[in-house]
Amino acid sequence: MKSKLRLVLLMWLALMGTVHADTLDQIKKEGVLVVGVRNGMRPFGFIDKEKMELVGYDIDFARAIAGKLGVKLQLKSSDAPLIPLLRQRKIDLIAGAMTKSVERMEQCDFSLTYYVTEQTFLVKKGAVKALADLAGQKIGTGRNSTSERNLKKVLPNSTIVLFSSYREAFRALKLGSVSAVSTDETILVGLLAADPQKAAYEILDARISNEPYGLGIRKGDRQFLEFVDRTLLELEQSGEAVKIYDKWFGKDSGLSIKRAFTITAGK
Repeated sequence: MKSKLRLVLLMWLALMGTVHADTLDQIKKEGVLVVGVRNGMRPFGFIDKEKMELVGYDIDFARAIAGKLGVKLQLKSSDAPLIPLLRQRKIDLIAGAMTKSVERMEQCDFSLTYYVTEQTFLVKKGAVKALADLAGQKIGTGRNSTSERNLKKVLPNSTIVLFSSYREAFRALKLGSVSAVSTDETILVGLLAADPQKAAYEILDARISNEPYGLGIRKGDRQFLEFVDRTLLELEQSGEAVKIYDKWFGKDSGLSIKRAFTITAGK
């Protein structure tokens, strides 16, 4: 009986390995890479109102990976969590400004880090001088984000108000419902850049965490993960990754954020 159970277990493991290994082949066979992206997170993924199409830093990386595969790119955009779509096999890859957190690593695998930022705060100009001023205040952030956990650590006496998108959180700040919006600095810079009243707000000079972003891949999908990592390294080595960065964050982008990282093997 034990030998039979052992045989069944081995067959099941072999089958699971085959399923995972087939993802890359399946993409090539169908000729389509389906990528989950954000549609309201400038400059990572948002709708260009003139072109009426999804554009952004994440979109360009998704397009580069599809190009390397020689397949069409299909984008599925959402403000909702993307990991469930990945696990349900409704998408092949997540390119959604997603921090490589321990909790998320239990649900999916991550590529090499392709972007790094820090968490900080967006406030009304002159209303907050230092991090200590936010103690006991209401702070808005994104639902299902790593920001919530970070805030609980550094401001345990504050009230954290969760929103489905950072645009909603920013609206709450304008209405005075919260004293600050907290998330990754680049996302906050993107919110300000698109707002006609940006002069009335500022980003607090206080960073509370380091946020490395990775592309999300189904757990155990080793072949596809290795392909994505190789592609990211090739984009870095060819200079294409820097071009994509400069397009969305460089001096002509309206953001002018210096690139302080490189895509590196093993990170």
